[in-house]
Amino acid sequence: MANKRDYYEVLGVERGASDADIKKAYRKLAKQYHPDMNPGDKAAEAKFKEANEAYEILSDSQKRAQYDQFGHAGTDPNGFGGGFSSDFDFGGIGDIFESFFGGAGFGGRSARSKGGPQKGADLKYAMEIAFEEAAFGVEREISINRMENCGTCSGSGSKPGSTSSTCKHCNGTGQVQYKQSTPFGQFVNVKTCDVCHGEGKIITDPCPKCNGKGRIRKSVKIKINVPAGIDDGQTISLRGEGEPGTKGGPSGDLFITMRVKPHALFQRQGNDVVCEMPITFVQAVLGCELEVPTLDGKVKYSIPEGTQTGSVFRLKTKGIPFLRGNGRGDQYVKVNVEVPKKLNEKQKSLLKEFAELSGDDCHEQRKSFFDKMKNALGM
Repeated sequence: MANKRDYYEVLGVERGASDADIKKAYRKLAKQYHPDMNPGDKAAEAKFKEANEAYEILSDSQKRAQYDQFGHAGTDPNGFGGGFSSDFDFGGIGDIFESFFGGAGFGGRSARSKGGPQKGADLKYAMEIAFEEAAFGVEREISINRMENCGTCSGSGSKPGSTSSTCKHCNGTGQVQYKQSTPFGQFVNVKTCDVCHGEGKIITDPCPKCNGKGRIRKSVKIKINVPAGIDDGQTISLRGEGEPGTKGGPSGDLFITMRVKPHALFQRQGNDVVCEMPITFVQAVLGCELEVPTLDGKVKYSIPEGTQTGSVFRLKTKGIPFLRGNGRGDQYVKVNVEVPKKLNEKQKSLLKEFAELSGDDCHEQRKSFFDKMKNALGM
């Protein structure tokens, strides 16, 4: 993985390129480096495979988002969240060849048949988790609705005890071939049979449970391991937990996007946590030992005499754990001095006495401000 080039660099497009630009760039490279146009050229074959791999990721919005966020690690089957399949899904690539080769590949080889094995559709799910669960990870069980093979007919679509008949139009292949002449020579154009719709068989006695579809929609429960340090908006992918494939094709993937609920005390900034804490006038003047809330519980922290409002103190390694790594961020505590609003006469009198005794000597910022004002205004 370390030797792989950036997928955007492979296709020669910017990171913000549109889907149309990505498709256009791939078409150009596919024509240029296809093995049938460069027989025996191993370098061209390698570039063709590299372009295929890049397009397979960048043409899929979910895979592209994962790649943009985690790089090549996001496409590694053994990486974070299960990653993506190492087998190319040539559905979109086949459509591109169909657009400029009439549905056929080079050298008379047909393009990927839509009547063959098909990968199932991907599913999306938004999961709401608490701030602490995002910080330290959590195991959850979710319920999703997806298509499952019918248990009555085992996915065949035929009523138990009955059999389906072979489609006579395509002789059970699910495909009908047409010859077509192009500037590159004669090609075989393969189309899905419009009689059996690519199934290769005709169901004469459909299953009453699924009405001959072979699949029914069911609610299934899936366990999700949310990793520590995940942030709001990030996505976990579970390979093979989407819709089942057809004709032996692999199942799609399940993409779970995190929605982290706001915390009453903490705000997240990267892997750091920020907390604002009010203190009294007396605590600020004389200093004190505070009980500070953290994600790990309360800790004691001593603030010095003369602490000013807005002062920020750092608690090391009390922040969010690093995603897929060791260590944690820090917590920053901002103290705000609370000025009392309701005072009785005795309290007011004592404060006035304090003001008279202290003068400007113990108010350095105030004294400095008025000195600057006198100099600025020539007073």
